[in-house]
Amino acid sequence: MDASGKIEIVKGDITKISADAIVNAANSLLMGGGGVDGAIHHVGGPTILEQCKRIIAKYGYCKVGKAVITTAGNLPAKFVIHTVGPVWAGGHECEEIKLANCYKNSLQLAVEHDVKIIAFPGISTGVYGYPKDIAARISIDTIVDFLNTDSSIEKVYLVCFDDDNFEFASKHYNEKLKSLQS
Repeated sequence: MDASGKIEIVKGDITKISADAIVNAANSLLMGGGGVDGAIHHVGGPTILEQCKRIIAKYGYCKVGKAVITTAGNLPAKFVIHTVGPVWAGGHECEEIKLANCYKNSLQLAVEHDVKIIAFPGISTGVYGYPKDIAARISIDTIVDFLNTDSSIEKVYLVCFDDDNFEFASKHYNEKLKSLQS
């Protein structure tokens, strides 16, 4: 299977993306917060928070790299997949593996819920301080590798809120495609 053409990198607001699922860069309590998390909870409305509270009551906090799913409330999507990214600690706390797991587990959960179109933000690149260039490489590598082994997802949007994330994601995607063609 070929991942080329299945990934689209856009600059914009993830809460406005029409998709089967959008991914939320959540905190471990799933209660909303700042950045993408706060925006998704604000636009999506109270239904998302209520479902997150039920998940936490049943399973406890969401661990870094794991993912859970709720409906999307008022968002133009069916689902929100909440994943907890790692806080950057200089690369000494297995952050690369944890960040890759955010993407892998979100994609796997999407497949399990018959999601065909999914949108990701730049997980951990805001207040969690993950270097945007490194995070972009990890996201591209992980998504492309997943799409090359599972053909059920038809489209992945990488929704970049700022120019830096957009430029790094575009650069790494082009490099990944070239390496796959050689």
